[in-house]
Amino acid sequence: MSITSSSKATHAPSPLALGALLAAALAMGLSPVLVRLADVGPFASAFWRVALALPILWVWMQAEERGRGTARSRPFGRGTVLAGLFFAGDLFFWHLAIMNTTIANATFFATMAPLFVVLASWLVLRRRVAGPVLIGLAFCLAGGAALIGQSLDIAPQRLVGDGFGIATAVFFGFYFLAIEHARKTTGAARVTFESSLITAAILLVVAFVMEPHILPRSSWGLAVLVALAWFSHAGGQGLLAFALGHLPATFSSLVIFLEAVFAAAFGWLIAGEALTLVQTAGGLLILFGIWLARPKAPRTAVERQSPVPH
Repeated sequence: MSITSSSKATHAPSPLALGALLAAALAMGLSPVLVRLADVGPFASAFWRVALALPILWVWMQAEERGRGTARSRPFGRGTVLAGLFFAGDLFFWHLAIMNTTIANATFFATMAPLFVVLASWLVLRRRVAGPVLIGLAFCLAGGAALIGQSLDIAPQRLVGDGFGIATAVFFGFYFLAIEHARKTTGAARVTFESSLITAAILLVVAFVMEPHILPRSSWGLAVLVALAWFSHAGGQGLLAFALGHLPATFSSLVIFLEAVFAAAFGWLIAGEALTLVQTAGGLLILFGIWLARPKAPRTAVERQSPVPH
């Protein structure tokens, strides 16, 4: 089997891209709290999360393409369309999981997304996955189990919901790879806007079919949905799309573990949910795993030939 590695692995990681990835995790980590505060159902909140972000994303796209001073990218490329479809599937199955199993179970299985990114990169895209990424992923999986595992409740009546959680991870994993592919030829703003447009159209149909009402019932509910859209989606997914133009998807997908860390921190700060010592240790394991998996600049010929000092 022919195996190739991503060209991004040959370059030093951009501090700006790493910062964008961290900020994306922070923004997306707030979304579970905002969904809980919304006064509409889960599928309606998923639709508004994407739809209310579209004006911000459109303005960003116009500004980005004017700033380049070049011809705009071809609209709705294959990677962008696939990203919109995969993200719609991710949100759809995520909310089904929340409705059919415990939140802890849904969150735990959703954090399996990086595993599917690595498997798809190796088996489908035939890329070599670096050893540090695999080791870092193992630490992140262990940390995720420690962070969420105490609340897991595996039971026969929840198996369907747990399966929806695994489906969430599969769709989110392929979303990472689709965004990475789209970013090879298209700017982050256009990719995020066009993929969000596709996702919003799909989720509008889902919300109409599965929700008793779609519109928020109070000004507070509207404010929560606007915050979810502008901060968690426009900010989180936009920054993620930017980072995926500079970092490999196998590493960037580990952001979902950071999202779990930030979600737990927000739950502690905002909702008063206590953090145990084991959960804190799990968060530290995740940070260590991401540090291990970080892209590294290749050693120069001079560095390789220099003797190791004693």
